[in-house]
Amino acid sequence: MKGLFTALMVSYDEEGNINEKGLREIIRYNIDVNRVDGLYVNGSTGENFMISTEEKKEIFRITKDEVKDRVKLIAQVGSVNLKEAIELAKYATDLGYDALSAVTPFYYKFDFEEIKHYYNSIINAVNNKMIIYSIPFLTGVNMSVTQFEELFENEKIIGVKFTAGDFYLLERMRRAFPDKLIYAGFDEMLLSAAVLGVDGAIGSTFNVNGERARQIFELAQQGKIAEAREIQHVTNDLITDVLDNGLYQTLKEILKEKGVDAGYCRQPMKKLSDEKIGIAKSIARKYW
Repeated sequence: MKGLFTALMVSYDEEGNINEKGLREIIRYNIDVNRVDGLYVNGSTGENFMISTEEKKEIFRITKDEVKDRVKLIAQVGSVNLKEAIELAKYATDLGYDALSAVTPFYYKFDFEEIKHYYNSIINAVNNKMIIYSIPFLTGVNMSVTQFEELFENEKIIGVKFTAGDFYLLERMRRAFPDKLIYAGFDEMLLSAAVLGVDGAIGSTFNVNGERARQIFELAQQGKIAEAREIQHVTNDLITDVLDNGLYQTLKEILKEKGVDAGYCRQPMKKLSDEKIGIAKSIARKYW
């Protein structure tokens, strides 16, 4: 389960329906061109928190059907609705997903005992493994090394997607949990995380920038930090341009420039203006 996982984008049509043909094209592009080690399905990048339970199941089904066993698959099943999370965990496990992941429960200010109950309830309901999805800047949930240690007492919880800029905490966790999987979650900080010894990374920009991500990660593992830093510079220039133009919409337009039917984003995300579509096309030409 080590390596680089794309946080999979989903193609939706202009009415917000799942575009199965486009989704399959995105999947194939990630496997055949980006050559990632796996896909992280139904995370933030897939616009997961704006779709129904049945739509989530459909995305899990299509992805597994297209991938077969070519790469590893992680199913993000987290939800504030614990019953939904368990239902999705069972569904993805039955499909044959290699591991589950779940975002920390958000919006309500859950205490740690409630968070611990949430994870144990999901993973104890299925015969699978769990990767915690920690993204404090969106969920407001900050956990300490001691709290992660409590979660890891459940042997089925095998790691964490660490989407935070607290590299002191990351270093402490790597030191404390050498046998747990730690994935970097911020693409713009991949090199810094790789230097601290993460086992891999899960990134949204890997949908278009997987090759550079691979170079950064492998060069860091080889100790070629100066070379990796130059590629991280280029990657961060790309990320800056994409963020300035609209993250998910721009990534989808870049995929379209590469011949992939990436579709549109779900409302309330807005469509790009003609001007911003032009900027997205220029970004594609600039970096590829």
